[in-house]
Amino acid sequence: MSAQTVSQDQITEAVAALRRGECVGLPTETVYGLAADARNPAAVRRVFALKARPADHPLIVHLPSTQYLSTFAREIPDAAWRYAEQHWPGPLTLVLKRALDVPLEVTGSQDTIALRIPAHPVALAVLRAFEGGLAAPSANRFGRISPTRAAHVHSEFGENLPIVLDGGDCAVGIESTIVDLSGGAPRILRPGMLTAEQLGIAVVTARTGEQTPRVPGALEQHYAPRTPLYLCSRDDLSANRAGVQVLAIGDLPVGSNGVSLPRDPQRYAHGLYAALRELDARGAQALHAELPPNGAAWEAIVDRLKRAAAGTRTP
Repeated sequence: MSAQTVSQDQITEAVAALRRGECVGLPTETVYGLAADARNPAAVRRVFALKARPADHPLIVHLPSTQYLSTFAREIPDAAWRYAEQHWPGPLTLVLKRALDVPLEVTGSQDTIALRIPAHPVALAVLRAFEGGLAAPSANRFGRISPTRAAHVHSEFGENLPIVLDGGDCAVGIESTIVDLSGGAPRILRPGMLTAEQLGIAVVTARTGEQTPRVPGALEQHYAPRTPLYLCSRDDLSANRAGVQVLAIGDLPVGSNGVSLPRDPQRYAHGLYAALRELDARGAQALHAELPPNGAAWEAIVDRLKRAAAGTRTP
């Protein structure tokens, strides 16, 4: 089923479920989300329970339009409106001071909130019909590989999540860039395929020891397969090892088994999580992933791979 074949009846059914306080699987251009009414604390707690997510790990709230920005945030700086105009809908999340009536369940008990407008026709149709904000972290068990296909969501939750709207493969394939605007100059707290250069941000990350809001996907270990994952140079990757599946760039080394992804970073990101899920299902003893090249275009991809391989980085 593609985005064009999600019917109005399915959207209506999903919106009705959300209004009843239920959770729904929702496609976005980045990854599939586990959506719930952001203003319903009980519904938000269901998201945490389904994901087995720590209660202090905040959620991103997805909005139907920029008109809702001031209903979820306060003291909004001019920069936020400028970024919203330039990059929404799209894979950019803004961290702002929360509106005082926003449930603390959404923000991990912080005074900041993460907001974005997704660039996916199904997500936007649901949000506009719902006429409110939806808290929607990635639709997977906490810390595991994010889903980029409806089938990935079904495999994670099965009958515990009866409504999953199938919007096809996610176009971007990894999570949004998160920019902190809650105080002072803009800071990138999580890299995404929208780069610092594209955003016009000189300081890419917070300084060491500087207090920053907690944001999704910033833990050392995240996006992880169950099979041990190691990051390797091309030379190490090409060594034929029994029981190993490889994730290569461009082509598979001779004699190896695994998956190769394109040399273009946008296309690589699009296929990354699906490839990791496929490799994880093969029953290998270990996964070896080729380290991508340096550069801003690959920064978010390297970030995801390093977090997925945390603790097992040297083969």
